[in-house]
Amino acid sequence: VQLQACGGGLVQSGGSLRLSCAASGSISSINVMGWHRQAPGKQRELVARILSGGSTYYSDSVKGRSTISRDNAKNTVYLQMNSLKPEDTAVYFCSAQIKVSSGRIYAYWGQGTLVTVSS
Repeated sequence: VQLQACGGGLVQSGGSLRLSCAASGSISSINVMGWHRQAPGKQRELVARILSGGSTYYSDSVKGRSTISRDNAKNTVYLQMNSLKPEDTAVYFCSAQIKVSSGRIYAYWGQGTLVTVSS
């Protein structure tokens, strides 16, 4: 199983970006999908997550500015980020809790995509 994230880039303050992350491989089902970020010199933090049924959680740092969504048919999670601020600059990682074909459940991480917000 692999998670492939994309959509990062350089954007001006106030701009928008949409991140996406697709899971592939021997997937039986996916429960939680989420986005985390790690800024230079800081610990990785949870940004948002979404359950298979659609329930969502947002960190206070992005609440009201970001929307997480998923396409279960495509095993893909998205993060729409608006009104971006320089403090949103970080490497963004997607994660997923996946039940593989054997029936076991594992946590997977994507490779990270860099978001840089200029002031």
